[in-house]
Amino acid sequence: MSVTCQPFYLLGAHNNKVTVITLRFEKGTIVVTSTFKLPHTVWDERSGGYRCLPIFYKDLIAYLKLSQLEYEDAVLDVPPMPKLTSTVRLRDYQKEALQTWLRTRTGVLVLPTGAGKTVIGIKTIEVLDVPTLVVVPTLELVQQWKRELEKKLRVEVGTYSGDAHILKPLTVSTYDTAYLRAEELGNRFLFLLFDEVHHLPSPGYATIAELFVAPYRLGLTATYEREDGRHNELERLVGGKVYEISIDKLKGTHLAEYTTRKIVTDLTEDERNEYERYHAVFTNFLKAKRMLLKSPQDFRLLVMRSGRDPKAREALLARNRARQVALNSQSKLEALSEILKKHAGERMIIFTEHNSLVHLISREFLIPAITHTTPKEERAEILDNFRTGKYTTIVTSKVLEEGIDVPEASVGVILSGSGSKREYKQRLGRILRKREGKLAILYELVSKGTTEVGISRRRKLRTPNEKT
Repeated sequence: MSVTCQPFYLLGAHNNKVTVITLRFEKGTIVVTSTFKLPHTVWDERSGGYRCLPIFYKDLIAYLKLSQLEYEDAVLDVPPMPKLTSTVRLRDYQKEALQTWLRTRTGVLVLPTGAGKTVIGIKTIEVLDVPTLVVVPTLELVQQWKRELEKKLRVEVGTYSGDAHILKPLTVSTYDTAYLRAEELGNRFLFLLFDEVHHLPSPGYATIAELFVAPYRLGLTATYEREDGRHNELERLVGGKVYEISIDKLKGTHLAEYTTRKIVTDLTEDERNEYERYHAVFTNFLKAKRMLLKSPQDFRLLVMRSGRDPKAREALLARNRARQVALNSQSKLEALSEILKKHAGERMIIFTEHNSLVHLISREFLIPAITHTTPKEERAEILDNFRTGKYTTIVTSKVLEEGIDVPEASVGVILSGSGSKREYKQRLGRILRKREGKLAILYELVSKGTTEVGISRRRKLRTPNEKT
């Protein structure tokens, strides 16, 4: 699509040749023909003209209009858009979130898992009624969004992923494909919707936001903050946080009532001796080098040092071995056995940090397992059987923590995990979808007298619901 204004003629400084301001999209940049520098543009020696990142398209157009400069805009090439209608009805807090976003038409909405972020996104697409690209982190979410969009809006939806490249006015893409195809797709949409937007500031993915001209941008997430602090980049890429509502404000009405229970377990004598031996190697190295690990960045520096310092590598391996002893203790498996008996017949998800523990639990208790290596077809079959009740329990490592709809789960068990508050929120969110009379319970199993106690403290959202 080409938007053309009456040309603004300027006299060139040297040859008095008539020139017009023009804008066009070329391989992930906006080429600007002008005899003077416009905001956000830089001079490109190779092409002998000005260029700017597509993210500044809206600002550049606003400047030209405000300055009453006439120009020719050949940037957009959007597909024709059908009139969208739906029967989607929003709850009060969802309406408030949407209305807040519509004031600027940029920014991030932060709502708990199960609070209906997808519904808000679909309603936003209907309200704007412009060509839209929905960007999601996984292939499962591509299909999930495609199904919901086609069901609610009654239009055919395209997909861009490793499986297919089908462009439609409404298209769903993975972050990976949107990143790889940004130069091709950057001028085809007016609205970018980023699901699980906390992925966007990651190195590489941020380029998606920079290379698309879309003036309207919405981010959806249950976990805005990142451990590395990169969430501050969202202000530039998609707009900052414009609306947030907590789990506790929705529990009992739109989310299930819940309680959390911490179970502290003891290591066996052999496990304790092994843990202390390896832990001492790690702490003695830190003391000798006068190193303090107060942040993820400090730990990354230690990992980098281990590549050139054999002692640092030895210490890091010892730390990992001690942690494995604490995370995989026999007493945890015994406590898990008691939980399984207590909640027999209820839908339960068991979360672990490492695949080795997933497979151990799967063998020990005959529970279906899902890891990142589980084939797509097998994963889909396990989740379908879990939803229908054929399987009452599944065990996983970092696979079901976001974006997967598991409405029937009511019990969660954290056998091991990181100190990430985001991870904890996501695991809690897996069991909070509302059902009449449902009380969700999240168990956390922690090995006494180990670094796992501190990890638990860092990730925890302290609430009056917690029992020990």
